Amino acid sequence: MSDNYIPKPRNTITSYFGKKDYGQSSKRLKSPCNLDASSPSLSRRSVPENVDTLPNMNTPYYERDPGSRVPIEAYPVDKRDEIQRIYVKMGPYQLILYHYPFTHDKKQRRRFQHSWFQKFPWLEYSIKEDSVFCFPCYIFATCPSKYPTFTIWGFQNWKRVNCGDDCPFKEHVGDHNSQHNHHMRCWDNLKDPLCHIDNVMSRQSSEVVLHNRLRLKTSLETVKWLAMQGCAFRGHDESVNSTNRGNFIEMIKLQARVNKEIAEVVLENAPQTSKYTSLDIQKELLSILANKVRDKIREEIKDAKFCILVDKALDESNKEQMAIILRFVDLDGFVRERFFQVVGVDDTNATTLQKAICMVLARYNLLVENLRGQGYDGASNMKGEWNGLQALFKKECLYAFYVHCFAYRLQLALVAVSK
Repeated sequence: MSDNYIPKPRNTITSYFGKKDYGQSSKRLKSPCNLDASSPSLSRRSVPENVDTLPNMNTPYYERDPGSRVPIEAYPVDKRDEIQRIYVKMGPYQLILYHYPFTHDKKQRRRFQHSWFQKFPWLEYSIKEDSVFCFPCYIFATCPSKYPTFTIWGFQNWKRVNCGDDCPFKEHVGDHNSQHNHHMRCWDNLKDPLCHIDNVMSRQSSEVVLHNRLRLKTSLETVKWLAMQGCAFRGHDESVNSTNRGNFIEMIKLQARVNKEIAEVVLENAPQTSKYTSLDIQKELLSILANKVRDKIREEIKDAKFCILVDKALDESNKEQMAIILRFVDLDGFVRERFFQVVGVDDTNATTLQKAICMVLARYNLLVENLRGQGYDGASNMKGEWNGLQALFKKECLYAFYVHCFAYRLQLALVAVSK
């Protein structure tokens, strides 16, 4: 007989012939109508105080008896995965006793049978509650209140187990698409290391990886060439039947014609999910290259003093765009002018323009204190003596002298002469 169940000692003759009390006579199946705040089933909802520090698997924190466990949804979201993995590793709590305690009802006494573990391997037995629970539903159920009998209260009505198709265990299992069977599949997948995401990804063939890299390299080289030549990327019609699908696609087709390996993996020969030719991919590759160029310009400037040349214009969508050019002297003593960035602005107010320029400079750790010159057009918001852009920068750096842009002066002179 197990140490978990010890009958009370009997010292009198009456105790041998009288009605025996197994300590379970008042126990009944819990239901929503008889649960209160002091019920053990509700008390199991409280989370231990040490929930922030997960102990190892051997500590009492991971309660084996399902009648004393804290529901999974009561734990913080970031700890549930680890708790689920540890419980799956431990498996269901299937305590086998020589004698299980009897549960009395009005007519007959019945008790749990350990043979049910073989027929329903998902069962767990709680010696504390003398009830059974569903292990996978406890681990994976997102809303256990929908079927609380096997997740919160515990099942104890033993006389209904051998009722054929009306067996509560079979009703809980349900059909193939039931929630229980979904939780069983989750349990099987988590038990099988071959189904873990890291192992699934590691089984991906090296050939697929090489093809992905070749497709990405082809797209990257195309973006670099078009950007260097200042060519447009997109075409008016990029469909498969188009005679001219735009510079980007046509450049990839050109590389495919001269390289058989590229031809086998790009465009129509590529998987739908990894072509690396979409508009978003083109923009992302172009943005990465632009950041690399800006980082290189920043390395050239180092701690030298610099000037800014700024002009603004409307793009095709009538949005204000501000171009920023940096002028500086490199380590070899040569004056360099580098086109740095184009920034979209909401309006042409001097304060708005100053904030946008300062954000760009701060992002690359270019100090306004090192500013030694400003070159703008002659608009009032740029050259204004009190509230113009040049005045705002000069308040922060007295040596940031303003010069009316010579290129813009030349443009105005040519316009006047042509008239």
